[in-house]
Amino acid sequence: MGRPGGTEVGRGWRRRQLLQALAALGGAAALPRLAVAAPGATRLFTAWDLPDGRHQLGCVRLSTADGAPCQVEAVIDVPTRAHGLLPLPDGGVLVAARRPGEWLLRWHPARPTQAQWHWMDGDRAFSGHAQWLDGHFYTTESDLETGAGLLSRRDPHTLKRLAEWPTGGTDNHMLLADGRGHLLVANGGVATRPETGRLKIDLDAMDSSIVRIAAASGRITGQWRLDDSRLSLRHLAWRGPDLGIALQAQHDDPAAQRAAPVLAVLRGARAEGAEPTLVALPTPQPLGGYGGDICATPAGFHVSCPRVDAVATWSATGAWQGTQAHGEAYALAATHGTALVAGPGGWKALGNAPALHPWQGERAPDNHAARAA
Repeated sequence: MGRPGGTEVGRGWRRRQLLQALAALGGAAALPRLAVAAPGATRLFTAWDLPDGRHQLGCVRLSTADGAPCQVEAVIDVPTRAHGLLPLPDGGVLVAARRPGEWLLRWHPARPTQAQWHWMDGDRAFSGHAQWLDGHFYTTESDLETGAGLLSRRDPHTLKRLAEWPTGGTDNHMLLADGRGHLLVANGGVATRPETGRLKIDLDAMDSSIVRIAAASGRITGQWRLDDSRLSLRHLAWRGPDLGIALQAQHDDPAAQRAAPVLAVLRGARAEGAEPTLVALPTPQPLGGYGGDICATPAGFHVSCPRVDAVATWSATGAWQGTQAHGEAYALAATHGTALVAGPGGWKALGNAPALHPWQGERAPDNHAARAA
């Protein structure tokens, strides 16, 4: 799910309207030249909104110098909010539109005007994330008529769909490869309708799950659910054999919503010969019931909690490690064994006395970031 608020674009837009909108935005807006990252600097892909309502994707550089501003190396305007970011080995990125999405974008910061767009046709919508496995891209999608979640295999050059399979649920979202020929997919379980956009309905019938799908055949080889059906499983991160899952609660009772867990772990998800177990980790303090993003480091799992302006951390064994304040914490990225977090004020590394790297200009970052190859 994306950042609360922001500009919404209805499904009534047709492809030519999106193309016209993109042309009106100027297509790609590149900075004068792509800077070379200094030794020790971190380059990240991330997305944001501007005060004038424009949506952008960019490559940013964070210096190792304490308090140095975040440098935007290259940027492209996009017609609707970007969401999932998949770094590519050549230094580019594959980006999926925020759900329900109509576009994929392959973009390279060194060639910012040479963007490759792919537009969704028919009664399908992208669900916000993509993954690379065995020479193909895979995307989560939804059937707009039935609400069923779908997994598509796509051509690595044209991005066209080659095959399609059900994900065993609705409202599917993020997916990750397990290194053994499978994809782990989060079915969020929250029902919506095309005519009402992202309005949530039938929450009493929520059915959220993690599924394991054989990429070669599309066969579901495992499925796991939490006891609390009002916890939507959404964003994923690997740490060793375990899969961390950021949760977004959908409880009717405000107190239950505030106190709801924001992290679940599928223990042994890619361990040989073990049957994985899915558990939600309790929180000793209210975190708003909303996990915006997740990443893993040697310290454990980190979940951004924008509704309480903090990032929460658990050890690798699931022990609570506390929170670190960051205003409207959204995007997370792991680099050099450290977690980085973004908010409207800028970026900072989690840890002792972290220095803020402010944006140059006002920006409202979206949920995700990814280290550039």
